[in-house]
Amino acid sequence: MFTKSRRHSPLHGLPGHLQEGLQHRHGRVVYQQLEGPRRQSLSLETCGALGRLLPGAAHFAEVALGDCGLSEDGVKLLLHGLCSNTTVKSLDLKGNNLRTTGAEALGKLLRQNKSIRSLILEWNSLGVWEEGFSFFCQGLGANNFLQRLDLRNNQINHHGAGELAMALKRNASLQELDLRWNNIGLLGGRALLNCLQSNKTLKKLELAGNNVPSDILKAVEQAMDHNQDRQTILSETQHRTCVLSKEILNLKDEKTKQFLDLMDTIDKQREEIARSGSVWCSLGVSPLERALESVSLCRLQMTEAALALSEQKVHNLGELLSATKQEQANMAERHFAELQQQKQEGADREGKLFRDLSASNEKNLNSFLEKKCKVQQDQLFQLKQDLTNTTAELKLRAVQAEERLEMEKRRFKQSLEDMESLRLKEVDHLTQHMEASERSMQDRVQRLEAIRIALEEELSQVKAAALTERGHAEEELIKVRNQARLDEQQRLEHLEEKLQLMTEARDEAQNCCLKQKQMVGEAQVKANQLSLHADGLRRRIEELQQDLNSKEQEKVTEVNKVKVELQEQIGHLQAERTAQEGLREKIAALERQLKVLSSNHREALLDKEGEISMLMEKLRMKEADISRMREEEAQRASILQNAIMAYVQGSSLGTHSLRK
Repeated sequence: MFTKSRRHSPLHGLPGHLQEGLQHRHGRVVYQQLEGPRRQSLSLETCGALGRLLPGAAHFAEVALGDCGLSEDGVKLLLHGLCSNTTVKSLDLKGNNLRTTGAEALGKLLRQNKSIRSLILEWNSLGVWEEGFSFFCQGLGANNFLQRLDLRNNQINHHGAGELAMALKRNASLQELDLRWNNIGLLGGRALLNCLQSNKTLKKLELAGNNVPSDILKAVEQAMDHNQDRQTILSETQHRTCVLSKEILNLKDEKTKQFLDLMDTIDKQREEIARSGSVWCSLGVSPLERALESVSLCRLQMTEAALALSEQKVHNLGELLSATKQEQANMAERHFAELQQQKQEGADREGKLFRDLSASNEKNLNSFLEKKCKVQQDQLFQLKQDLTNTTAELKLRAVQAEERLEMEKRRFKQSLEDMESLRLKEVDHLTQHMEASERSMQDRVQRLEAIRIALEEELSQVKAAALTERGHAEEELIKVRNQARLDEQQRLEHLEEKLQLMTEARDEAQNCCLKQKQMVGEAQVKANQLSLHADGLRRRIEELQQDLNSKEQEKVTEVNKVKVELQEQIGHLQAERTAQEGLREKIAALERQLKVLSSNHREALLDKEGEISMLMEKLRMKEADISRMREEEAQRASILQNAIMAYVQGSSLGTHSLRK
């Protein structure tokens, strides 16, 4: 900082036009202006120079830095210089966009400075940041010298208004506060109205353009009128008290002067009497003394009367002062009673306003809810309409799906019926064929049995007839038997080999049947085995029919599930479509499985028919062999019978000739 010892001007470092402006006004001029036609933004260096100038600028009563584009740091430097200033009475910082740092610097200024009476902060942004504005309000509450504060257009909200209200409760010097064109609102207006019960010094409070209700504005105006009346009464009382005090002091001074003048006069007279006593000694002292005593007594009486009159005046003035004090006390009590009554009226009016506000809020809420209900009803009606349309569309699709399903079912049933009829025809044909072959086999067996019985009877007859001649023909018979046995053995071995081959073929057929899931029973030579095989085929067909029925039931259950899902899940169209596609895939899979089963069944039937035809061919070959063997045996038996008959006839002829 520049000092007098350096012999530099405190304006050193300022721009040229600022130095000129300050130098022209240096001396007895008390006004500083840094705006107007020469207005321009002040740099940080300029603000630092001004901050160094202001603590020693004892001749500036007003600093106007409005619309100078001051930065936050520049404002901090300027206000730091003003903290120790004792002559500046007015500070104008409007239109500088002050924010957090500026608000904190202003709060510090208000705490330390004791000379500023007017502070203009119009068109700034002090209320944007709550922390900075809270610091500013704390400084305002600690200041007891500021009388006028302009906070127009500072973006102060209800929180900032609450901080201001807390500061006004502690402040006892502010008389004018301008808060126009902010965002105080209802809550901020109430906070300021409540703080006016404690603050009795504020005379003017402007709240226009803050969305404050009219009743709160009227209550604030009434409070301002009461504060003004109170200040007027207090000023009048103080003026009267000062006047009476001055008059009493003047009377006291006047009476004191009169008493001193009287005492001086008496002393002078006594001195004159003493000086002239030697002259008048020879002339008769007693008359003169009496005259002097009478004069002095008269003067003394006059002085005592004047003193009594002055004391009476002092007493009257004291009574007037006490009466004035009593009147002031009565007026204060009356104003206090009126203030209490107005507070009560304000509380009643506030309660009424609260009730009206709650009623209006409830009414607004009811109207909002009615509108919302109406909108929701419209939406619900639209949704119902959409739901009915969707339901109708789904029903139509369900009907179409059912129709397609019925068509597929009928087609599937028709195919099943065709397959069943074909299968029944094939089974009937196979059964008829098997029955015919069984009957033919039974007939052949019966014929063979009849032949065997006839041969046995003939053989017994031949044996009975040949018992008598057995001894003679025993050797030949043994030979014949041995030969027959050898032949029979050969034939039996040949037959056993054939039977073993047939058994192996039968085992192969059985293994083949077992490999094909035992769809057909073992192929046997005898008719009962063929019948058992037919029964096995019938059981297999029944199992297939049961499988088909179960598949049909599963299909029916799946269709029922699809119907239930269509009824329950109307809103989920995509899921329903996927479910229908899944069902279609299942139906297609079932159809493919049925086709595969039917093709497998047909192939199995064809294989079985081929095996049966092969077995029948083998049976026919076997029957042909058996019939050939039987013919051979019959031929041998006939040859043997012819030989025996020839032998018997020859033996009977020999015995007859011997007898003759």
